[in-house]
Amino acid sequence: MPVALPRRWHLPLLWLLIVMALAAGLGMRQPQPPDEPRFVLAARAMVESGEWLLPHRGSELYAEKPPVFMWLQAAAHQVVGSWQWSFLLPSLLAALLSLWLVSDLARRLWSPRHSLYALGALFCTLQFGLMAKRAQIDMVLVGMTTLALWGLLRHLCERRNLPALWLAGFAAGVGTVTKGVGFLPLLMVLPWLGWRLYQRRRGQPVDGPHPASLLWLIPAFLLGTAVWLAPLGWAMLHEPSASLQSYAHELLFKQTGTRYANAWHHRQPVWYYLQVIATLWLPGALLLPLMVKPWWRRLRRGDQRQWLLLGWAALVLLFFTASPGKREVYVLPMLPAMALAVAPLLPGLLRRLCVRRYLFGYSLLLMLATGALGVMMLTDSPWAQAQLARRAMPDTLLPVFGDGLLTFAIAVATLAVWLRIRRAATLVLLTHGLLWMLYGLVLIPALDPYASASAVMRRVGTRIGPDAELALVAWREQNLLQADRPVREFGFKRPWAEQWHDAGPWLAEAPDKRWLLVLDKAMSPCVDPAQVIEIGVANRNRWQLLPGTAWDAACHAERAGANDEED
Repeated sequence: MPVALPRRWHLPLLWLLIVMALAAGLGMRQPQPPDEPRFVLAARAMVESGEWLLPHRGSELYAEKPPVFMWLQAAAHQVVGSWQWSFLLPSLLAALLSLWLVSDLARRLWSPRHSLYALGALFCTLQFGLMAKRAQIDMVLVGMTTLALWGLLRHLCERRNLPALWLAGFAAGVGTVTKGVGFLPLLMVLPWLGWRLYQRRRGQPVDGPHPASLLWLIPAFLLGTAVWLAPLGWAMLHEPSASLQSYAHELLFKQTGTRYANAWHHRQPVWYYLQVIATLWLPGALLLPLMVKPWWRRLRRGDQRQWLLLGWAALVLLFFTASPGKREVYVLPMLPAMALAVAPLLPGLLRRLCVRRYLFGYSLLLMLATGALGVMMLTDSPWAQAQLARRAMPDTLLPVFGDGLLTFAIAVATLAVWLRIRRAATLVLLTHGLLWMLYGLVLIPALDPYASASAVMRRVGTRIGPDAELALVAWREQNLLQADRPVREFGFKRPWAEQWHDAGPWLAEAPDKRWLLVLDKAMSPCVDPAQVIEIGVANRNRWQLLPGTAWDAACHAERAGANDEED
């Protein structure tokens, strides 16, 4: 912050910047792939049907994730009354909760001054800001994980605090039924036991609660998991059915243990998370080598706080590295703990000229990159036009993107001239604030009609007219979500041939008023190609529309097929 401002203003102003940046764009876009449409679709089905226990994707049960995140989206809709305004709220609130918990823990573990550094470090990590502005489960998982760490650290580092311990166990339980890895905060018990052993070997006194007190984590954790497992178990006991049994088996076994031990997709090499940290954890990632020696000195001195934070982060990294299936979002829950671990080191690091130069250069690099892109788009460069053409987007987006990117670059350049290298940390904070405002207010809303498939579905509605009936084959969640009328579908994970087996007779029942939207790769040979309408491209998928009259009911040719793994 500028030195002219009183110190007491620093934290409130940082919070103002954070809230403005993360909330920018709320209500200005629709759910976009890969995950947002399916979660909102399931949440909408809960609200419309009153069936909240089992999430649905169209006519099928959605058994890939527990329903807790979808409950939050549905509850937000009940309060706000608009899906466009409510679907991002759980992620936004979870991000703000995580930031507050990190700030509070830094104040308790070190000092009020360090809360500012921890808060800024977490906010300025690219991956955290990006996920805070996406309606995915991972940010809510981070919120639950950070809440569990908050309770554990208060119990282990301050004094015996059973309410905080119960809260930690309960949050870990809720996190587990939000996404299966929500139990990971409980691994902090292991570095705590290691720290106690290390202190005893050094002949140092061991303060803190008795290890037996940690047994209270077990009932608290089970109580948290009961938020969903209890009603699911009740339903399985009182209304057993083959579909419910299949749903429970898929979710509790295949999507958890099997997915971890023998992942069938997202397989990555063992070093994958190192490249994730080196890129998505910028700008702090490049400072990590400078922190190794200070961390090592603190660990050798027996600093309990660093033992717990760094030990837990290392265990989480090892846990995810051991699985063959890896995604960049898996290590997101580590970020709050890492922000806390770097907080006591940042005041000293930021006094070093080389660190300030690096942070200043990072902001200048963002400024130059966005400025160059802005100029290319405003001058209709062939490269910019080619990027839009690949995604079937109109050239009218070029001036929108160009103006936004160039405005951002000019703003960062102005701040760099004003703040200079001496206040490089403040420059990075403001740069990230402006970056997420640009993302939320300009870039994503401009892309929305094409990324959310709303443009294609509007064209479909206009082409078939208000009185026609519409069905989908080989569809994506955003197609069903953005349709302007009730839609008939024939399953999501069913093979395409089986979907056509039901879609053909449906078309033949009323060929003059029924239409079918289908992925081009799934088109049936029993359709008259002369009547097929190329309706548009969305998310790099080409969609075709056909009237009921295009269906040849006498045709028995083998229809296009794909299983759920291929689709």
